[in-house]
Amino acid sequence: MTNPVKNEPAQRYAIDRKPDGTIAIKFVVPANDIEKIREEVVNELVKQVELPGFRKGAAPRKIAEEKLNPEAIREEILKKVLTDEYVAAVKNSNINPIVNPRIHIEQFADGTDLVFEAETCETPAVDIKNYKDEVRKIKPAPKIIVPGKPFDSAQGEQSSEEPEKKLDEILNAILSISEIKIPKILVDQETNRLLSQLLDEIKRLGVSLDQYLSSRGKSEADLRREYEERAEKDLKLEFLLRKIADEEKITVEQKEINEALAAIKDEKQRTDIS
Repeated sequence: MTNPVKNEPAQRYAIDRKPDGTIAIKFVVPANDIEKIREEVVNELVKQVELPGFRKGAAPRKIAEEKLNPEAIREEILKKVLTDEYVAAVKNSNINPIVNPRIHIEQFADGTDLVFEAETCETPAVDIKNYKDEVRKIKPAPKIIVPGKPFDSAQGEQSSEEPEKKLDEILNAILSISEIKIPKILVDQETNRLLSQLLDEIKRLGVSLDQYLSSRGKSEADLRREYEERAEKDLKLEFLLRKIADEEKITVEQKEINEALAAIKDEKQRTDIS
């Protein structure tokens, strides 16, 4: 006599790995499962209903349910299903997300399957190639004194912005030979963060966005494209530096981090970084 085969639940998600590294997970949750969750949600919500002549949560279910906000029921169902389904899919597929998922609901109505997509991404792969060779090609800056610029007598050369320019040159050289694709979800997230900072600055200056754009001869689309390019480059540099740190086994002590944060005078910027 053969042992009965245990029926495993059908997988209700499909994973699509995009060329840029974005991971799109498409879910289809059966209507009957949604109905079961709806019952669970309603059972919990009616416990909070207070009606005249009844103790809290003791009113007849049918009467109490009529007092519930349909939108509140919908939100609770989505909160539970989206979280449970996404976490299970990520765990079962050995995905290691580095950002919260971006959710798009495609179908959610009474008596139908719930169809939604969650986008996320993992740490992008970085190939820094022979970056040290590229750094060696950078020639030392000539020790030329430019009128009006401070001179560092101890070093025998001009100070000020020289180290920053050298660092930018090195980073751009490494970036030019490196291979790294930044997932669009990361670019969008960083772009939104940078634009939010800009809008805060504009607001503090008492200028409207339209006035700001007009003064620079740009449209909102132009501004977004500009910040998308900046966001993508910033992210590439961030992951590139992480890769180099790993390759060279560079570590930073917590004490050094605390000192660097303490040196930042702008409280908002300090909070954003930490």
